[in-house]
Amino acid sequence: MTGRERYLDTIEGKPVDFLPRIPILMRYAAEYIGSNYGAFTRDHRILVEANQRCAQDFGIDQMNTMSDPYRETQGYSAICHYDPESGVHIEAPPLANDGGELDLSQLRPPLDPMQAERMRDRIEAVRRYCAENGKTHSIMGWVEGPGAEAGDVRGVENFFIDLLTDANNAGQLMDTCVEIAITFAKIQIDLGADTIGIGDAVASQVSWPVYSEHILPREIRLVAALKAMGAKVRLHICGNITHILPGIAQLGIDVLDVDHMVDLRKVRRIVGPRVALGGNLDPVHDVLEGTPEKIRAALRRAYAEAGNPFMVNAGCEIPSGTPVENLKALCEPIEWKP
Repeated sequence: MTGRERYLDTIEGKPVDFLPRIPILMRYAAEYIGSNYGAFTRDHRILVEANQRCAQDFGIDQMNTMSDPYRETQGYSAICHYDPESGVHIEAPPLANDGGELDLSQLRPPLDPMQAERMRDRIEAVRRYCAENGKTHSIMGWVEGPGAEAGDVRGVENFFIDLLTDANNAGQLMDTCVEIAITFAKIQIDLGADTIGIGDAVASQVSWPVYSEHILPREIRLVAALKAMGAKVRLHICGNITHILPGIAQLGIDVLDVDHMVDLRKVRRIVGPRVALGGNLDPVHDVLEGTPEKIRAALRRAYAEAGNPFMVNAGCEIPSGTPVENLKALCEPIEWKP
């Protein structure tokens, strides 16, 4: 089977030769080809080459466009700076307003992603992946979720305060972020991306009442739009998502990344038998600091707890400095079991 077939068949609940490998590689991939994280975030050619080399050398089934959270934010007029070690940074959130009230009259959304430098760069990564790897690998585009992008545009602390004190305007900001994400995703899907990843990391940091009332309805709208365009959807929320799992179960996603502090058995029980679970090895303790045998044992444990459908991944990004033999162990074929 090709990696693309293995990935898509797993989502459809069909038997496969072995479990798909979908680890998140960013700084690690850049350094693996002798580049650096700043260049990886700035130039899609480096991002693509790095992931292609890692896919070839380690056996990875999905080409990934993840790099950092500020692709769309730059389109909202954020000024970006690039550091070789830590990647891209923004000078200030576009609507930070020195911690003052949220003023939506100052919002300048990137209505045409092709005119936003960093959004276009991701689009070009998808274009190249589809041309060079589209027949053999799953191609995953990426957008930020409503909470994550609103937090980037407003500043996370400000956004959390808005959710409690100015929920109407915070909701309108998220609504705009969803519409821009849909426009951004459509270009990637039209180019051939079979999957769109959604990153909504801040969702794990709010309470269930705040999440269910304000963030979840916008995630539902975004996922529904992506599915209507024919894409598979992979959701990535860093941290402990246990308290928001009942909401995630309503989204209709295809793949859920599960961080290391979350009980896979509980996730499976709540989200049901159809969603493919990925993870949940501790990226530092298990992957960076572990040994190949410990990684193999952790994967056997995770697969036993999650059951099918399951995909091989750590709880989050593979850390820089991970020994090559450890990533090879993570990506060793694991036989699919009925």
